[in-house]
Amino acid sequence: MSEVAGQLKGDDVALLAEASRGFERLESEIGKVIIGQGQTVRALLTAVFCESHVLLVGVPGLAKTLLVKTLSQVLGWEFRRIQFTPDMMPADIIGMELLQEEAGGTGGTGGAGGVRRMRFVPGPIFANIILADEINRTPPKTQSALLEAMQELQVTSLGKRHELDRPFIVVATQNPIEQEGTYPLPEAQLDRFMFSLWMDYPDVEDEERVVLETTAPRPIEVEQVFSKEQVMGFQGLVRRMPVSGHVVGYAVALARATRPGTGASSDLATKYVQWGAGPRAGQHMVLAGKALAVLEGEPTVAARHIRQSAPHVLRHRVLTNYQAAGEGLTPAEIVTQIIEEISEPRHNR
Repeated sequence: MSEVAGQLKGDDVALLAEASRGFERLESEIGKVIIGQGQTVRALLTAVFCESHVLLVGVPGLAKTLLVKTLSQVLGWEFRRIQFTPDMMPADIIGMELLQEEAGGTGGTGGAGGVRRMRFVPGPIFANIILADEINRTPPKTQSALLEAMQELQVTSLGKRHELDRPFIVVATQNPIEQEGTYPLPEAQLDRFMFSLWMDYPDVEDEERVVLETTAPRPIEVEQVFSKEQVMGFQGLVRRMPVSGHVVGYAVALARATRPGTGASSDLATKYVQWGAGPRAGQHMVLAGKALAVLEGEPTVAARHIRQSAPHVLRHRVLTNYQAAGEGLTPAEIVTQIIEEISEPRHNR
């Protein structure tokens, strides 16, 4: 692999500057509504520039829904919220075929010259940004219907494929407190999410500001920053961002260090991890690193961009063993220690 895989061309240099300036405006507009949570906002915007999906974990009342809705407003994207429940069926998400009568015509089974035909009625999945609220409260059959849309950008009803509009992003939420009556996402489905983001309680100053501003008249309007076409242009730019061989090697080394029983595994992984991150983790770290470089206006990806994205990419892809559970170690804590241990590979590869 070459030390630098190409350089940005003239048009892309101008597009990079536009994307970086626009990112600052996006943060500013979202900040009118969302107080604090700067790291979560930055990571969510990184995923947007990658057109990738996010798992958002946090206790009730941290403005998860408001954050995603505000994001859709500043992007000008169509937004749908799907509240997942145990009795929800796949058709409640993707839509269904209904028998409808059309006026006119000379045949068919309809009366008075009407014709009855099966017509697909789209479900709430047909939008640009989907909030899959409490996704772990619905059975696996319904979860899998959402998975097809996330991976294939299409849904299937009665054997017919229906394409989803682009851009398309799913932000799924989970409540870490209540686990009774839930259906935990299997590892294969968790792997489809680029990031797992944990929203923490705000610090005291931000919490006081939240209480003050939300209990007073607060007519706040946010402005749309980009068109859909502009955002899709930035997403294409992210894919074209140059990345050096040693940075790719660093992302791969981090992913391989989480896998026990291999020559590249960390001692922590060998002791506490049952299954480590797969190759998609390295792909997502590099892609997120490219997006972070774009947001910062940098012409190429640096190792620090990989380090910034690594915790969000890795922690939901690491399955701990019984020893970790017995010692009270979480995947997030293990991932943090592994990242600290792994040195950046040398440049002369």
